[in-house]
Amino acid sequence: MSQSILSMKGAGMRALILGLMAGLTIGGGAGAARAQSTNFLSTMPRFPEQSGEELYKGICQGCHMPDAKGAKGAGAYPALAGDTKLEAGGYPVTVVVRGQKAMPSFGYSLSDDQVAAVVNYVRGHFGNAYKDEVTAADVKAARP
Repeated sequence: MSQSILSMKGAGMRALILGLMAGLTIGGGAGAARAQSTNFLSTMPRFPEQSGEELYKGICQGCHMPDAKGAKGAGAYPALAGDTKLEAGGYPVTVVVRGQKAMPSFGYSLSDDQVAAVVNYVRGHFGNAYKDEVTAADVKAARP
């Protein structure tokens, strides 16, 4: 190919564009099929931590901070410390499993037991004293 792409006109440019589009379509089809397969979500990263404290430290504190007081700056990360929204255990379970606004979903990365553990940890620490614990069955029921 002696001709520069920038100087191509007419039929040559059309051929190049059609070739690129065909390549993207063929490649995109394989990706779409892979994404729609039932095994796609099995490739999501899983977290090895099991205790609520370990999960909080490994996942949550990066945004909500070690003291769970949240942060403001490039984004707003809400405080979990003293958060009255945590009173109903279903609320934090749903947010962890499904995500909300800027918070990503961890539903495919955490087991029911792990979600229950981290939710119970947050609801029982950082100035929160909610005694009724959520269970793995509660988490399973909250999944889409």
